[in-house]
Amino acid sequence: MIKGKTIAITRSEEDSEEFIELVSHENARPIPLPTIELVSKGDKIVDEFLESIQQYDPDYSVFMSSKAVKLLFDTAKKNSKYEKLQLAVANTIVIAVGPKTKTTLEAEEIKVSYIPKRFSSVGVGEVLTRLNAVGKKVLVPRSGASTPFLRNLLEKIGLDVKEIHLYDVQSFGDVSQWKEFSELFSQNKIDGIVFTSASSVRAFFDILEKNFDEKTLLNNLQKTKIVSIGPFTAEELNKFNVKNSVANVYTISGAFQTLKNIFSLA
Repeated sequence: MIKGKTIAITRSEEDSEEFIELVSHENARPIPLPTIELVSKGDKIVDEFLESIQQYDPDYSVFMSSKAVKLLFDTAKKNSKYEKLQLAVANTIVIAVGPKTKTTLEAEEIKVSYIPKRFSSVGVGEVLTRLNAVGKKVLVPRSGASTPFLRNLLEKIGLDVKEIHLYDVQSFGDVSQWKEFSELFSQNKIDGIVFTSASSVRAFFDILEKNFDEKTLLNNLQKTKIVSIGPFTAEELNKFNVKNSVANVYTISGAFQTLKNIFSLA
């Protein structure tokens, strides 16, 4: 039973609306943890994207996160290049990695042509394989902290790939927002944690290692049910020797359902 449990997620409160609603509905207690923050590459990201569209002339553009979409379009609005950006993206066949990214693109009046069944890099590869896109050009705006997995996968399929790094990722600076979590965690009163990305795993340890020694941190995590969204997040947790279960579906609702299943078996 998940009722009465305290469940944390490595996202800010602003980005955790769905999670908070799901947990609260089950009479459990959600704790959002702002784990990472984005550091934009600056105003140049819009110009770099527009130049890439003009010079590289991609057939597809692939958006791997809602944050990348929002950052790119917000910067364009600030620089009076919003309509140029809209037109440039519209001149490509747009693929969104998941439903949240799709919704964010549609809010900018961008038509999303494809969304994979599996909301991951592998899912994107499956879409492009079905489309028989060998020899086509793909533009991927994303984080500078991203792994080369997607690029390598698409190149192996036979596509020409260009990545644009819009932002870097760093550990969240305002650790005062972690006070309640840290107190509960020290008392082994955190029942579950959902890790949402490999970056959030690294930042989680970076932040907590300031208050806990490694042995205590790992011992307390062993007493907590851990769910990772996707294999890359799981792989990062494994590097820290943290036992975890990979969500059956790589979404917030999928991770929460996996956590519910774990508690029902406990």
